Amino acid sequence: MNQSFNAFQIVADPSRRQMLQLLSQDSMTINGLAEHFDMSRPAISKHVRILNDGGFISIQDKGRERHCTLKQDGFNELQQWIDYFDKFWLNKLKKLETLINQKSKQ
Repeated sequence: MNQSFNAFQIVADPSRRQMLQLLSQDSMTINGLAEHFDMSRPAISKHVRILNDGGFISIQDKGRERHCTLKQDGFNELQQWIDYFDKFWLNKLKKLETLINQKSKQ
């Protein structure tokens, strides 16, 4: 079953967020990641696959090991959403500032 997730669904899971934090320090093998979690290897592999499919990590085979590295693509969707609301609130604050300045001149 191939299930599609959006960026927010991917980072909603605390285990995947922890994996991303671990990978922000350095690339790791899947086995290295698994050492930080109390879950089965198939569960780790499922989380890694979701992160990879979502563009948050890349996986490279090096010999018998599979190395995971952070990738920016998945984070771009999150950043675009945050940027939209940053602009929204900045606009609201500018309008408030204008209103306060007008009131203070009266």
